[in-house]
Amino acid sequence: MVKENRGQISLEYILIFAISLIILMVFTLPLAEQSINNTLDVSDTLDAKNCLSKIAQAIKQVYSEGHGSKHTVYLNVNKKVRVDISSGHVSCNLKLNDKSNKRLDEHVLSRIKDTSITLDKGENVLIVEWPVNGENMLIYKQ
Repeated sequence: MVKENRGQISLEYILIFAISLIILMVFTLPLAEQSINNTLDVSDTLDAKNCLSKIAQAIKQVYSEGHGSKHTVYLNVNKKVRVDISSGHVSCNLKLNDKSNKRLDEHVLSRIKDTSITLDKGENVLIVEWPVNGENMLIYKQ
């Protein structure tokens, strides 16, 4: 009789442990998914901000060097993004995992034509130049 009671108690402990694990997973998996999405949003935002900073730095450099200067920017992008460029800023709208948009801006002072460039996922090469007799700077993908 004693052996049967021990077997029943062991089975009850196993069932209680299994139910506890299931309840724990039900509550922790959605929280883990949300925290992973938030981390990915932060990573994408930092990558996009880094790309905008590189573009803005190239524009500033060409603007400071004057007519006839040219600078090449190599960008590695994780997500396809559209970059808006004007004489006052370089910006983009980044779509986050929660379906909201985040606008990123980098301020620059230049004489560049208002344009927008789509950066594809992967390697991108941008050229910023100010033609010798040109009134405005140009930026384009190679």
